[in-house]
Amino acid sequence: MRAMDGQRSDNRPLKRNDAEKRKALLQLEAALAALGPKPTPGLRDTMEKRIRELKAEIADGGTKPTR
Repeated sequence: MRAMDGQRSDNRPLKRNDAEKRKALLQLEAALAALGPKPTPGLRDTMEKRIRELKAEIADGGTKPTR
């Protein structure tokens, strides 16, 4: 089904506050640590990139919304 204009499922970034960003960061770091040696390097690189982005947003005060 197609989303109607203005629905929450529109292709817009989610707005998260600092507490939600910190929680997402902790979960992402735990998931990265739990990865075994078999995941593709691309998956690991993507997770590390997202961790860096979240850390930068938290350090900047979280002015821009996350994905």
